[in-house]
Amino acid sequence: MDDSATTVTKIADEKQVRIGLWPDEPLRMLEEHIDAILLWCALRKASDITIQTDRPVVIEVDGVLYPVTRRSMDSADMANVLVRIYGPDALAKLASGHDLDLSYEVRPERNTRYRFRTNITAILSRGRDSVQVTLRSLPNLPPTMADLGIEEGIISNWAPRQGLILVTGPTGSGKTTLLASGCRMLIEREEGCGKLLTYEAPIEYVYDQITGPRSLVAQSEIPRHLPTFAAGVRNALRRKPNIILVGEARDRETMSAAIEAGQTGHLVFSTVHTVGVAATVRRIISVFEPAERSERAYAMMETLRMVVTQALVPKVGGGRIGLREYLVFDENVREQLLDMSIDKWTVETQRFLVRYGQTMEQSANKAFKDGLIDRRTYLLLTKGFSGDPQTAEARTSFADEDAALETGNFADEAKKASEQDFGNIDAIENVSDIGGDDDDDTSMI
Repeated sequence: MDDSATTVTKIADEKQVRIGLWPDEPLRMLEEHIDAILLWCALRKASDITIQTDRPVVIEVDGVLYPVTRRSMDSADMANVLVRIYGPDALAKLASGHDLDLSYEVRPERNTRYRFRTNITAILSRGRDSVQVTLRSLPNLPPTMADLGIEEGIISNWAPRQGLILVTGPTGSGKTTLLASGCRMLIEREEGCGKLLTYEAPIEYVYDQITGPRSLVAQSEIPRHLPTFAAGVRNALRRKPNIILVGEARDRETMSAAIEAGQTGHLVFSTVHTVGVAATVRRIISVFEPAERSERAYAMMETLRMVVTQALVPKVGGGRIGLREYLVFDENVREQLLDMSIDKWTVETQRFLVRYGQTMEQSANKAFKDGLIDRRTYLLLTKGFSGDPQTAEARTSFADEDAALETGNFADEAKKASEQDFGNIDAIENVSDIGGDDDDDTSMI
């Protein structure tokens, strides 16, 4: 085991001692105990709480799992958990083959509340049907852009007059948190944000305590208030909004609706489950049917204003830090891409990213220089985004940042990806899903 892994294990063991076990653990988990254990976990800075059949309750703190009960949950315990969190029909809905998404709130006092984004999923444990409940802690207020250390290049281009801004990344990368901080900035600015409509599944951050004299926010939950995200965008167009936030553009119908909303003079924000700016462009195009792909691709490019990809990585000394790759699709970038064939967009976007934006590798370089991430994390990031471990190893010297970028493998990797995806793109007939369920991570700060 290398030194960095040994250090991580030692820190985790010390933290387990500090966190300890839930002191009020009962012999049987009843409905009245649920709020108590959730409150105890939240006060110990748990970003996620997992309650699963045949396992003790587990919390996640700074990306590490810690058990907090001595006893494993049995089926009777889980039945009480489900009734308290969802209601008496939870088991029937799970038996029908559906998972359950909702938000849950604990109010220990009248003016204090702890909110959780909750997913309930049926699983198999020890040969029988069981349940896993995952609760993600949500701050009462969205963080500010300054709290998250967002780059000035992103902040200054966050509010174009109209168009589409996408925040991308893998599950748990803080996409929702970044969007919420951006919305807070728009609400609080002097000129306000106008009418902001959000469509989320479920609603995570609320803006009740964030006010602006020229801002009006209305939040709708999918499918509680409207059946789908696409239906939400169509609904928004009848309500004369200035800004529309779509929690996730997960299928071609939602993406088409978001593009059309951007074309009709609205500013649209959304998230996509992709890793990298160039990969996002490629993935969106592949979602559409071959017959409409060219038309939709050009419409998307005319509408697109910025793509931000974010990753959460371990921070030296504990906690996690967000690193970002981004490209502003200004008039110059859009015109150059629109003047070339679609199958060249991936490799050209990657080149523009190096020239006009910020690559994930550049972000990792800066964080490593500043002592925010360790060498192992840096190498994992550069390998994951450039695909060239030898180049990543060589770059740790950072003799010259520009020279390091020039020796990168960005264009070759993007070209390979482009040839692979677009060479077979006409065979994609039934692609309808851009990404999976979004389990966004709020432990960025």
